[in-house]
Amino acid sequence: GNFEKQFIWAIISIGVCLIFFILPPRLLKSVALFGYLLSLLLLVAVLFAGKTVYGAKSWITLGPLGFQPSEFAKIGVILFLARWLTSKNRDVNNFKNIVFALSIGFLPVILMEPDMGTAIVFCMITIVMIFWGGISLFGIFVVLSPGLVAFASLFGLPVFIISLVLVLVILILFRRNLFTSASVFVMNLAAGFIFDYGIRFLKPHQQKRILSFIDPSSDPLGSGYNAMQAKVAIGSGGLFGKGFLEGNQTQLRFIPEQWTDFIYCVIGEEFGFVGSILVLMLFFIIFLRLLNLTSIAKDNFSSMVVVGILALMFSHFAINIGMNIGITPVIGLPLPFLSYGGSSLLVNMILIGIALNIYRNRKLHT
Repeated sequence: GNFEKQFIWAIISIGVCLIFFILPPRLLKSVALFGYLLSLLLLVAVLFAGKTVYGAKSWITLGPLGFQPSEFAKIGVILFLARWLTSKNRDVNNFKNIVFALSIGFLPVILMEPDMGTAIVFCMITIVMIFWGGISLFGIFVVLSPGLVAFASLFGLPVFIISLVLVLVILILFRRNLFTSASVFVMNLAAGFIFDYGIRFLKPHQQKRILSFIDPSSDPLGSGYNAMQAKVAIGSGGLFGKGFLEGNQTQLRFIPEQWTDFIYCVIGEEFGFVGSILVLMLFFIIFLRLLNLTSIAKDNFSSMVVVGILALMFSHFAINIGMNIGITPVIGLPLPFLSYGGSSLLVNMILIGIALNIYRNRKLHT
């Protein structure tokens, strides 16, 4: 069953975590490009020999075990982007360099089957790492604004127009030359139209997920069902919960994906507000430790890698818990270390192993 499979993955993950913990510190930097190219190769392999699960062709099976190359591509992106951004004399505010850095992060997204959740995580990793690389305020505005305008376009034409007016006002305040300002504005305008056009290429169930995020009650028995039932489960848990395996919503299977995307509502129903807060506190301890490690890692590459790990884990955490309480769209992202899934657990444990390696060697760096 699921428990046995996850237990096997847990044993493998702990072993692999220890391997990454004891690796020579310079090895990560030297294999960064190879790891990135290998991850792209695996994503291409999925398109030809992949297995379709939950409507997305994103799995490769090896005997009894299956894995998602898109999960491992996250490690490749973090390592290679960290190496590229911390190369000598790299000016992250140069427009060509910004485009190249974005290309490193977004190339796996282009190669994947439409998977909105994973695409958002790649975007988050890339943007946070570029920001950490020392990009200017104007540069971060150029990078972020198209995404925000595209998101605004979801809510209809009036909101889209308001977002474009805000972009125009901010560009005037930055007082850049006319060509630069016009280019950025056209890029934002295009982002809204391309996003609106791109949604049509998503599968029907993915389109419904986006629409049900805007209005969950629009399809309460379909795409909005999980989100509404999850909120009921969390709310019914009360202060201390109904007890282990005693939750009505979860044990009676009202929530279909309760061991993957909606694991947090199981915690909310069975262990209540206290259990839910405890889980949040444990995650924040991990995030604070990683944030602290960015400042004590002695070289820029290591610091950048830790920032990438933090961005990945925090985006998974924020979006998954947001899905459970109805503030983010249901886009199928697992909760690190808790959701069922071997690939996700293995990748998270590899990243923890890398972070522990950087911490172990923090005084050896030059």
